[in-house]
Amino acid sequence: MGTVEILDRSNMVAALKKQLAIDPESTAIIAVDMHRGHLDPSVATMPAAPEDCERVINNAKDVMAVARAKKIPIIHVILIHRDIPGFGSEGMMVGFWRAVQDFLKAEDRLSPGRKSTTTAHNLEGMPGTEIIPELLAPEDYIINNKKRLDCFFGTDLEILLRTLGTETVVLMGINTNTCIMNTAFSAFNRDFQVVVISDCVASMYGEDLHVLGLENVKRCLGYVLTAEEFKEKTR
Repeated sequence: MGTVEILDRSNMVAALKKQLAIDPESTAIIAVDMHRGHLDPSVATMPAAPEDCERVINNAKDVMAVARAKKIPIIHVILIHRDIPGFGSEGMMVGFWRAVQDFLKAEDRLSPGRKSTTTAHNLEGMPGTEIIPELLAPEDYIINNKKRLDCFFGTDLEILLRTLGTETVVLMGINTNTCIMNTAFSAFNRDFQVVVISDCVASMYGEDLHVLGLENVKRCLGYVLTAEEFKEKTR
């Protein structure tokens, strides 16, 4: 397959973005897997690149401070797997993950250039399951039974959003091309307005899939804003 050029839809994206209105009273931030298992290189089992960890944490901290000042609720959704006796991580029910782990035994590289694991990722009680401390506040909501790539699947996220009167969901976290994009699809299918903050997302899989995720969202599902654009839209 040859190189595929990314289509220039900047005029459409800019026009749509110009029309976007964000009402803080009907908005919620969903922080997706912003835990040490991705964002703390000292313990991460599926680590993002160190520079991405620093960028995402710093920008998210800034955006969250603005959101809290405007009473926008923040919902942390994190993946935690049980370690089933005689079976192992419940994530290994997925055949593809088992195949990936077999590859990792030889290559040890799901994240380009960094060690990673599927069988030992975010097992109950591991430090990787902890939310990055500087991103967590007492008033935040936590959903810690995410098991797959979609934050809605198998969790009470939709019930919480409806209870809070949410119409716009603002996504940040890891990974742009998997959990962020899956959750964006599910939010769209549930009639929420979708916003992704580009400075506050990254992909452990590589920059190409990060770009893919952002392009897919902004051309098909919702709005991709920088942190500064989000703050401007909520003033």
